Amino acid sequence: MPRRKQPTARQVRLGVELRKLREAAGLKAREAATLLGADSVQMSQIEFGIAGVSEARVRRLAAHYSCTDEELVGALVAMATDRTRGWWEKYRGLLPTPFLDLAELEHHCTYRLDVEFLHVPGLFQTEDYARAVSSYRFPELPSKELELRVGHRMERKVIIEGPDPTPYELVIHEAALRIRAVDRAATRTQLGRILELSEADHITVRVIPFDLDGFGGASNAMMYAGGAVPKLDTAVRDAPHGAGFIDSEAQLGAFRTLFRMLESESLEPTRSRDFIHQLTKEL
Repeated sequence: MPRRKQPTARQVRLGVELRKLREAAGLKAREAATLLGADSVQMSQIEFGIAGVSEARVRRLAAHYSCTDEELVGALVAMATDRTRGWWEKYRGLLPTPFLDLAELEHHCTYRLDVEFLHVPGLFQTEDYARAVSSYRFPELPSKELELRVGHRMERKVIIEGPDPTPYELVIHEAALRIRAVDRAATRTQLGRILELSEADHITVRVIPFDLDGFGGASNAMMYAGGAVPKLDTAVRDAPHGAGFIDSEAQLGAFRTLFRMLESESLEPTRSRDFIHQLTKEL
């Protein structure tokens, strides 16, 4: 297969997972290459996502690595053979690559967990709110480029508003609901949007109120995307140049534990909706 100039995060992740399997089997890259009938350069390109890999080769590698997890192997095959060109492709060359990688990750995720402390999460943002937040995050951007970011954020909502919505759980702090990134009327609209979405069967919203003793978790905003199998889950944290993807199995386990801790500190969904209703009335 031809070399890729710029592999996507999903293509890189496939290579990472194949490398993890090789290392777990105690094989060096050149040894795995020999088993595959390739050379060490080709093996390196596969594991860095620079070169594609066929279904047959994925299955051969899994067999040589003594991987008996059929669900994982099937998920890796699906990643290797996926040819999806989603809505985000129209932004290629117009927005930084991490924007496209995030949209692709969301497209393929099986569920989403979010924790927010300062802002309404992107999938819930109204256009006015998204524009206000983005204008602070990218203060020197020309208006045309700012609008590209806002448009991209609006289109990301398809995963919770489209015909086959993704299960979504949100834990949001009262601070994020009270901080007015926009004026009072637009803030009221934004809170109403959260309430509207919270009524959907596939969406759960829980609020952490200020009036909570012993809460030390306010620095733990996160986004967590479920994969086809748990080993392919991804945690996302903001980084200086875009989203940072985390795939370490130990860290993923820690993020799952963290989410459940924060969830246990929050109000249950009905009380959370009542809480947001009350905040709306105060505006």
